[in-house]
Amino acid sequence: MSTGSRIAQNTIFLYIRMICVMLISLYTVRVVLSALGADDYGIYQTVGGIVTLLAFVNNALGTGSSRFLTFELGKGVTEKLKQTFCTLLVAHIIIAIVILLIAEIIGMWYILNHFIVPEDKLIPSIIVFQFSIITAVMSMTQIPYTAIIIAHENLKIYAYMSLVEVFSKLLIAFFIVITPSDKLELYAFLLCVTQVFVMFLYRIYCCRNYEESHFCRAFVNFKLLRPVIYFSSWSCFASLAISLVNQGSLIVLNMFFSPAVVAARSIAVQLHGAAQQLIDNFRTAANPQIIKYVAVGEVEASQKLLLLSTRMAFYLMLLVAIPVIILADPLLNIWLEDVPEYSVAFLQCCMIQSLFAVFDSSLYTALYAKGQLKQNALLSPTIGFFVVPLAYIFFSVGYSPLVLAYLLVADYAILGLIIKPILICRIADYKIKDICNMFARCTLVGIITGGMVYCSTRNIICMSYLDIAEVGTISIVINLLIIMTIGLKNQERIMLIQFIKNKICNKMP
Repeated sequence: MSTGSRIAQNTIFLYIRMICVMLISLYTVRVVLSALGADDYGIYQTVGGIVTLLAFVNNALGTGSSRFLTFELGKGVTEKLKQTFCTLLVAHIIIAIVILLIAEIIGMWYILNHFIVPEDKLIPSIIVFQFSIITAVMSMTQIPYTAIIIAHENLKIYAYMSLVEVFSKLLIAFFIVITPSDKLELYAFLLCVTQVFVMFLYRIYCCRNYEESHFCRAFVNFKLLRPVIYFSSWSCFASLAISLVNQGSLIVLNMFFSPAVVAARSIAVQLHGAAQQLIDNFRTAANPQIIKYVAVGEVEASQKLLLLSTRMAFYLMLLVAIPVIILADPLLNIWLEDVPEYSVAFLQCCMIQSLFAVFDSSLYTALYAKGQLKQNALLSPTIGFFVVPLAYIFFSVGYSPLVLAYLLVADYAILGLIIKPILICRIADYKIKDICNMFARCTLVGIITGGMVYCSTRNIICMSYLDIAEVGTISIVINLLIIMTIGLKNQERIMLIQFIKNKICNKMP
């Protein structure tokens, strides 16, 4: 199977997964928010965020694990690949134990001394925290198995596992609705059980299908950890910055505003995450090929694929971002029975942030494939680290919680448009001309599409499902037309039309 066909097939599997996961997840959030209430939901998001914040070291090691397993697989199933897997598995178990100890000490200290919560919710918060730790620790040992599936580009299984997980969460949501009491603690417990169950499914599948995933003590070679640790240590700051931005922001919000405001931010992030899955799915399908090209020395092919996939990822995000920005208010009112204050503005800012995040995450792949993250680790996290303390300062003098959203948009704009282009030109030998051409085409498509959609829909008052469907349809049609006429190059347009024709002809008897 050709590279393009494999990426297209994997993308289709991931999009089917994404559509199901997104729809079920959005409905699940509605049910859970209604069952728990805004305050309990905000408590769960904040307490769970403490564990995520403390797990940044493991996330950095996970990034290194995925890269090195994919790189070695590009050379074939060798003894070194088996050694790499077994060594990384042991390393993740050790890291999990260390994070467990740190989380218990620091997390409990924060909850008991600084966590703003009603007195009757303190014990439930501690219980939720303990279940969150168990879930996080078990997830840390899962990373090598997930990485080996992605490295093999067997994303059909990855999609199936995600569906099992999301349907389980839907059942949990319905169960807590009918539960008379202790909903918060029960919700955390059932989520923990679900995560452990899914992790065991992953492991069983890997052990049955990939010989390199069989653990053997003889293959453990800690010398192989040196390049992984060096690689991961430089991404450690970046992971910490992301954890501070995503989870530290919820903690800061909790310090100055009610749990309902935290819930508003969490709801916006949930929708942002659902949209971000578009990009994650596409990148998950494209990244292994980019890394494998680098592994066999085909640098030019790797660069062309990365810039093309970045442009396609931006167009995909634009398809979602524009209608969501326009329809944020009616969508939230349909989705939720009681929309917390600031939810609409948070969501609109998240969508704008996601457009800049496309460039940040996509161009990062060039550094990731090259295995050189030092300069990125010194620059990108420095900018990210400013978000939470700046938000704290603004909140302390009385500014709106929306300041946090504005800071995040600025952060990702600087990272995606300035920092990453400079780094990949200096480190991975990309040409600034090629990157500017990619930016120019994306910007042109975004401006024309946004302007045309706004002018076409500004007189439509979204008071019914039909109005919302009309605005959404107009937005998508205009998006697709502009992408086809302006967003794609002539050769890309011809290849896409031919691909569609071939698919249609294959379906016909």
